[in-house]
Amino acid sequence: MARRGCKACLERPVVLILCLILTFNITSAQLRYSIPEELTVGSVVGNIAKDLGLDTSALTVRGFRIVSGSTEPLFQLNNHGILHVSRKIDREEVCERTSTCTINIKTVLENPLEVHYVAIEVLDVNDHSPTFSENETHLEISESALPGARFQLQGAHDPDSDTYSIQLYKLSQNDHFRLEVKDRGEDGKIPVLYLHKPLDKETARSHRLLLTAVDGGKPARSGTLRIIVHVLDVNDNMPVFDKESYAAVLKENSPIGTTIMQINATDLDDGLNGEVVYSFGNNVNNKLRKLFEVDTNTGEIIVKGLIDFEAKDRYEIDIKASDKGAVPLATEKSVVITIVDLNDNTPEIEVTSFSSAIPEDSKPGTTVALISVNDNDSGLNGKVMCYISEDVPFTLTPSLQDNMYSIVTKSLLDREHQSKYEVTITCKDAGEQPLSSHRTISVTVSDVNDNSPEFSTNPYTFYVIENNIAGASLFSVSAYDCDEGDNALISYNIVRNGNENKKITSFLNINSESGDILALKSFDFESLKTFQFQVVAIDSGTPSLSSNVTVNVFILDQNDNAPVILYPVSSNGSAEGVEEIPRNVNAGHLVTKVRAYDADIGYNGWLLFSLQEVTDHSLFGLDRYTGQIRTLRSFTETDEAQHKLVILVKDNGNVSLSATATVIVKVVEPKEAFAASDVKSATMDEEDNNVTFYLMITLGSVSTLFLISIIVLIAMQCSKSTDYTSKYLQEPNYDGTLCHSIQYRSGEKRYMLVGPRMSVGSTIVPGSHANTLMLPDRRHTSGEVRKITSSQGSSGMNAGDR
Repeated sequence: MARRGCKACLERPVVLILCLILTFNITSAQLRYSIPEELTVGSVVGNIAKDLGLDTSALTVRGFRIVSGSTEPLFQLNNHGILHVSRKIDREEVCERTSTCTINIKTVLENPLEVHYVAIEVLDVNDHSPTFSENETHLEISESALPGARFQLQGAHDPDSDTYSIQLYKLSQNDHFRLEVKDRGEDGKIPVLYLHKPLDKETARSHRLLLTAVDGGKPARSGTLRIIVHVLDVNDNMPVFDKESYAAVLKENSPIGTTIMQINATDLDDGLNGEVVYSFGNNVNNKLRKLFEVDTNTGEIIVKGLIDFEAKDRYEIDIKASDKGAVPLATEKSVVITIVDLNDNTPEIEVTSFSSAIPEDSKPGTTVALISVNDNDSGLNGKVMCYISEDVPFTLTPSLQDNMYSIVTKSLLDREHQSKYEVTITCKDAGEQPLSSHRTISVTVSDVNDNSPEFSTNPYTFYVIENNIAGASLFSVSAYDCDEGDNALISYNIVRNGNENKKITSFLNINSESGDILALKSFDFESLKTFQFQVVAIDSGTPSLSSNVTVNVFILDQNDNAPVILYPVSSNGSAEGVEEIPRNVNAGHLVTKVRAYDADIGYNGWLLFSLQEVTDHSLFGLDRYTGQIRTLRSFTETDEAQHKLVILVKDNGNVSLSATATVIVKVVEPKEAFAASDVKSATMDEEDNNVTFYLMITLGSVSTLFLISIIVLIAMQCSKSTDYTSKYLQEPNYDGTLCHSIQYRSGEKRYMLVGPRMSVGSTIVPGSHANTLMLPDRRHTSGEVRKITSSQGSSGMNAGDR
């Protein structure tokens, strides 16, 4: 029958209550199942995943689990969302003396957060028989006892629930006694034996009765108690209590030995029959005897064990007053003790963290964790308030259920500002002397690609000396990203758009990892003086972010062009010429003028003339800057008729380059000279015109390129900052060695563009230092000028062309 009852319980339909609540980004539902007690381990309680309509394939990924306390769980979930019994459930152990036994569990899923509450009702099975604490009890009753006298017996105990607990008592058939049952509510039914017919000791000295306790099971279970009644002689007055009822109030956690109250009873008999002693009634169980004791002489009820309001808030104790007669008479009275709650339990905080990290772009109100709080005290002592004390971007919001909170973001997060938070939750009750508890959880902020790469400089300006090695690294750009991981991994590319831009960037390449930029060809200052391109830095985030930077490159001139002799030039192309002059010319007569050109600029293109070889040093002089050859004195009869002059033309570079021209001066008589001079002047005029034409074209081209470079540079500097408008200043010329100078700035550097200036009369005289004009070198008197001459990009012409 018991097995069939279990089977019937299992076959009962599962009661399902489903309630979805969307609050603070949390989905909540509640299920209810019913199972019989004593199920074998592994028995199925219900399919939670199916009843909630969950995707079983995602349960493991979402961390579907039961949130349990510190005790061993009664149930467990498998990977398919089926709830099983994890250990044998004894209803009488789990829910002692309660009409409805419900076990509440909480299940959790993550991503998104879902909390589901499952109520499991454990149905009672009649698996216990009523039992008495003793198999046999003895009663002593005086023969003078009147019919109707009542004698309370010790009740049987059945731990099953109301339906299967003790329902009735039966007394074996006899002539003198009948049975009454006293219902004590939670304490069950108490059998009372009352005298139906007077006793006669002379007729029967004792009576044997059998008391049977029967429960409500089908089939019913029962237990028996043998009662032996001894008939005593007359002690006809019983003790009488001085109050109809006794009640006391006791604070929990009262010290052992505390007197709760004192009861008093009197007996009208004399001698031992009138002396009263106190004890617990027959129906007081062992639990009460461990908590309280009664002074047998004074009737004081004293605390013996730990009194805990949370275990029980009210006790009803039977106190028996007996006399000391040969046949003792006794009276019992109930004492009600009410326990007063004290604030002796701190709130218990249970934190379930649903995400090891929260993205920094989470919106305010995003749920981080779920908190449940429990305080075993009652009233205000059990009223709990929780809050977060630190200045963190998180706050607590209450849930629909009592003592449930959600930790949510209250403002935007920024991992670059702070990547981890220690959030301390403080929960405090509302007692007069409030108790509090703390719980700290770590919240990690995960990175989101919300920062673009930033270049260390914008724009970049680089200066590259021409004739660089093709394929070698010229310079590098660098950017950084405040993000982390792949979001901060930067790659570099050159922006190639537009026909002109593609033409320039086609001979550039960049290392995508380091940002090193190399040129695929060698630069020539004379063909390209400056160019501009853009580099883009892209991170590896999803989606990726990028930023651009403008790179300005200026090519610096090197002394890579030797001077070219424009005049004199012979018919075979060599720099040789013949000049005829009359013998009667005076000192200072212009013999000829050597013309030369250097494609470099600045000091590299500044040409100086010197006599490398001359027949007579006292006869001819050479202007260092103009290349003009003049006579230093009149000719004499002893002077030779032909003189050879070798003129050295060299530039002013650090490593100077040079060229030589040879002029043969023939001294002729005046008549011949005049005739020759007419022909020569016509020829020279024509040659001068041709040379002047080509020289003008060359000067115009170089000047145009130079002006374009200056205009581009000025425009770039002006667009960068209005402070730069005053950097292009015209300064006074130097001491006659330069024709003009233009200064400009770029960043912290200062540059000067220079060209030669003619000085008529600066003539080499005999005995000068190796035919070299000694002039002050401004490049070695000023650190700034030294830097300009060694690294600038400038343009210039030799003095002889002016």
